[in-house]
Amino acid sequence: MNRMADKASIRVLVHGRVQGVYFRDFTCRKASEYDLAGYVKNLSDGRTVEVYAEGEKAALEKLVSHLRVGPPNAVVEEITVSYGDYAESFNSFDIRY
Repeated sequence: MNRMADKASIRVLVHGRVQGVYFRDFTCRKASEYDLAGYVKNLSDGRTVEVYAEGEKAALEKLVSHLRVGPPNAVVEEITVSYGDYAESFNSFDIRY
């Protein structure tokens, strides 16, 4: 069986009160828990967080469900998810500044 078929990448933009509420730390912990690689970073508009993750499709879906809610003080207003091919571009999941 082709293991690559079970893997994918996603780019997620999360809009709302998602900066200054530990959203990046929350995302990093969840992604690591699900053995995903990639990064999370705040965008310069002050109300968007970008997440890029790759790994098992089921784990990506779990991560997205957490991103829809966020950590306790976050207010997620909108989320956009784009799927892509698994690229094996990252070895770990990191917070970018």
